Amino acid sequence: MTAATLAALLSGLAAFLGVAAVIDAFGERDGEKEPRGARNLIASTIEPLRRARREGYLPTSDERFRLALLFSFAAILCGWWLAGPVVGLFLAIAAPMTIGWLISRGRRRYRRSVEKSLPDVARAIADCLSAGHSPRGALIAATASLEGPVRSEFQVMRYELEAGAPTTDAIRNLANRFGSARVDAFATALISQRLAGGDLAALLRRFAEGAAERDRVAEDARSATAQARFTGYLVVAMPAGAALFTELLRPGFFASIVTSVPALILVGLSLVLQLSGFILISRLARIGVT
Repeated sequence: MTAATLAALLSGLAAFLGVAAVIDAFGERDGEKEPRGARNLIASTIEPLRRARREGYLPTSDERFRLALLFSFAAILCGWWLAGPVVGLFLAIAAPMTIGWLISRGRRRYRRSVEKSLPDVARAIADCLSAGHSPRGALIAATASLEGPVRSEFQVMRYELEAGAPTTDAIRNLANRFGSARVDAFATALISQRLAGGDLAALLRRFAEGAAERDRVAEDARSATAQARFTGYLVVAMPAGAALFTELLRPGFFASIVTSVPALILVGLSLVLQLSGFILISRLARIGVT
């Protein structure tokens, strides 16, 4: 083992201990006093990412800071090992943006999951109404039959109703939390019956049938465009794969790029273009259903 390799390992260990100390200090400030091992420390740090997807949770600034530290440290190690300290530094700078993207993606998936489950929610409420429940009682009783992210969201409404909140306010709070056209339509159906009367069970079943049909149309459209989307993503990923393959065949390829200013400029421009292509393909392939 050379002296440079030993110095790099010692520096990495020192950086890991420093990151762990900072994360643990923030945890104690938040009230976590129990000692935690490295595995539990990492698990608790990335837990907000899981909750964003499972519960639509928005991490606090302290949780985002811990995540940024952890991802930055991992980026430095991976970049240093693959291509040297300069690449590791660039990856560490991009780590906080990656955290923001992962949180937003998790929350979007949570919202889509709740929206896709609304037909089942409407049928469950309609069944409770047909069984003799009042609209308020049906909202509470239907929550017990729900599963997944939608159950977490409607539990909030159930707690509001059990705490004595007016039914209309609880329904409007649900719509305000989402800002979704489908959730707005669902909330409007519930509120309109309280204002104008009518057969709410039949209205909810029609809503469920319409929403389910729109979901089927969207799935058919995604299936029809799956091959084109895969081809687009493959074209975007080919330069990165070719660069990694070249590094395997000729070790030091990345290091030669880092030492050349024109090469760095060209690589930077290519990365911007590749990222723009990825974003455009993702947006064009996105199918919105309300």
